[in-house]
Amino acid sequence: MGRTLCVYNRNRESFLGLRVAPADTLAARLRGALGRIRLTPNDGIWLVPSRGIHTIGMLFPVDLVYLNSANQVIHLVEHLGPFRISPIRIDCASILELKPRAIYSSNTQIGDELLICPPEQMENVCKRAAAASAEGAPAADLGRA
Repeated sequence: MGRTLCVYNRNRESFLGLRVAPADTLAARLRGALGRIRLTPNDGIWLVPSRGIHTIGMLFPVDLVYLNSANQVIHLVEHLGPFRISPIRIDCASILELKPRAIYSSNTQIGDELLICPPEQMENVCKRAAAASAEGAPAADLGRA
């Protein structure tokens, strides 16, 4: 899959994906999830930029997390089935395409702030969270740099 990113919900302290592929070129955005049979639980695609998607030609449903330029959740679509068109959001900067039930299992809600970064950076965030937890600091403040 090439370069991958981790997606962490700072507000809910939960992961939405551990192997999310950035689709930040025209070719990658056009390809998206086409040709895949399914997304595994930690896989996903981060479409940058995007204001809406379609699932025409896809064989499986997806959860969609619409983000503004600060990676704050502005809209959610759960279980968008194949051969559908998602809502268009003018205020949207990017969209995460995730396995169905990713939104539910992470308890992600509108207004939540997501951290999207390479696994190495996420490892450092987790180490700081463990250290802060030992000192009694809230973990939600971590990862802000």
